[in-house]
Amino acid sequence: MGEGPSRLPPSPPSRHGCGFLVLDKPAGLTSHDGVARVRRAYGLRRVGHGGTLDPAVTGVLPIALGPATRLLPYLPGDKTYRGTVQLGVRTGTDDLEGEVLQRSAVPPLDPEALERALARFRGEILQVPPQVSAVHVDGQRAYARVRAGEQLALAARPVRIHGLDLLGWDAERGRLELEVRCSAGTYVRALARDLGEALGCGGALASLRRTAALGFGLHQAISMERLVSGPLPPLLDPLDVLVDLPRQRLDPAQLSPWRCGRSLPRTVEQSPEGAVAVLTPDGNLAGIARADGKGLLLPRLVFDAAG
Repeated sequence: MGEGPSRLPPSPPSRHGCGFLVLDKPAGLTSHDGVARVRRAYGLRRVGHGGTLDPAVTGVLPIALGPATRLLPYLPGDKTYRGTVQLGVRTGTDDLEGEVLQRSAVPPLDPEALERALARFRGEILQVPPQVSAVHVDGQRAYARVRAGEQLALAARPVRIHGLDLLGWDAERGRLELEVRCSAGTYVRALARDLGEALGCGGALASLRRTAALGFGLHQAISMERLVSGPLPPLLDPLDVLVDLPRQRLDPAQLSPWRCGRSLPRTVEQSPEGAVAVLTPDGNLAGIARADGKGLLLPRLVFDAAG
């Protein structure tokens, strides 16, 4: 990243001009489709989402509007899911949407045996992404190469499973329900596949719902029906979700230098280095700075930049 700050255009005066919206994405809709519908509803060009959901997956899809799109990298990356795993089946996509490659008998299992298997996947693990995934391979998405007929040898990547809880076990159907709290980049489809392999019978994801992402939860989500029927929901204030960042409020004399991209003395005490949310004298978000460890705040994102 260069030394100069990224300059953002002034926020539109409408209360809908800069902030976040949380969609409860329905099945069958792509994340891109969700962004397009929000863009049309609010009449804004600059709209982006945080964390792609597969079309079959439902739940929390955070959407950033206006200058808030530049804040997405500063939000917490962890996500939470509730999913159902079907044991006894292996598919080409690691979920039940894909071609069935093999069926196997599910061995007798009780909650204790399942708990022992789940324990292997908690903490930091190495995970091979599904063949049909958005991982880049030599400049192309893996799913595009697989759909063109290739078989890929994807490299394992480190991910962190913060929590993995057994919510239910249907021994007759060979289905278990899980809650997964994980780092960004984790594939729950791959977790279902690997859990099935650990149990000796294969497994595939039957259904998945994201209940939290980037600091947002289902309690904040709106349905697609509400989005299109109006009135438009008010956007969430960026400061309501930048809760993990230390904050420094500018005094009136510092506001103009800040908007001109000048570094400022750091007074916030929480962190000697890292990102800091900078507030205007009246408490609104003025941008994001990087504490340099030497007592200065270096502008990185500047709202209402001058010049």
